[in-house]
Amino acid sequence: MEAIKVQGTPNIYRHHDEALTDMKQVIETQGLKKGLLVTGTASFNVAEPFITPLNLNVVIERYNGECSREEVDRLKEKAEAEVVDYLLAVGGGKVIDVTKATAAAMGLPYFIVPTLASNCAAVTPLSVFYTEDGVFTDYVVFDQAAFMVAAEPGILIQTPTDYLRAGIGDTLAKWYEAKPLVASLTHQSIAVKVSQQAAKLCHDVLITHGEAALSDQKTKQITDQFIEVVDTILLASGMVGGFGEYYGRISGAHSIHNGLTVLAETHQYLHGDKVSYGILVQLSLFDEWAEINQLLPFYQALGLPTSFSDLGIQSNLEEKWQQVARHATCEAESIHLLGKVTPDLVHHAMSELEQHVLRLRKDDGE
Repeated sequence: MEAIKVQGTPNIYRHHDEALTDMKQVIETQGLKKGLLVTGTASFNVAEPFITPLNLNVVIERYNGECSREEVDRLKEKAEAEVVDYLLAVGGGKVIDVTKATAAAMGLPYFIVPTLASNCAAVTPLSVFYTEDGVFTDYVVFDQAAFMVAAEPGILIQTPTDYLRAGIGDTLAKWYEAKPLVASLTHQSIAVKVSQQAAKLCHDVLITHGEAALSDQKTKQITDQFIEVVDTILLASGMVGGFGEYYGRISGAHSIHNGLTVLAETHQYLHGDKVSYGILVQLSLFDEWAEINQLLPFYQALGLPTSFSDLGIQSNLEEKWQQVARHATCEAESIHLLGKVTPDLVHHAMSELEQHVLRLRKDDGE
């Protein structure tokens, strides 16, 4: 078995009321004097009542909406001009990713206040890069993890339920993508076993409590099951790749997501929505229809997409399946970790899935 590098979690993870007060104490204990706070407009509107009372010495900088190399260069230039000694990300996945990449480029510590439970970006030392137009290009794993993640339930309960739904979809993929990566191993190291256990935990918690947690967020109730689902999305999911490295990161579902980014119609849909659709395509690729049928009621209950039509794509399906399939099977794509996967195979898997879902809907009288 090839040696793997374990990058389990941030130095410190806190998820409770006044976690941000803990973060301020850590910043002071570390002797850090001035930070660049990277955020988005909507994110900061929610977080500001929790951030302002801290009286942190920070320069607030809005990001441009994408995690791109150009944006990293711009933020690096800003941080250097302001002579900061740490970075603070306040926002969702792309805010967090661009902050991580900037901190890595500068060799500075960074802190994270997630405003969305939409993916594992907060605890994963990895940034996903896009073009300025939102098309996926690649991802980079850094040696440096967050010094601290401070999750405040009062912030996370306020964010739109669409993001929690997408986070559930993205995190559900941990099990389906990680499981086949170790299927051929004759021996699993302890780190890989931890990764697989974390992936299974993600699946079990979300299937059991995901729908209820989404309901709790809609009614703004911070319950034990809401906290558990958020921790699953932020923390447990990060442990899958953190302990398993390439045996626990991504495979088919994320490649389908990446392929979907070439279609302008999908840009309005969240990362986790497209990944959750990718789970079904990956299962279709290997004719795992029983598993698909078990997942479909869960998808329906949460409003996760199960077909191209659910992603706003109504016309020229054959042509668009071909576009997605070609991009999803580029040489560097992770779908090839599952074996040799061709564009034709992915095209066929998407077509079969579409027909299967439409047939079930017809049978159900939808």
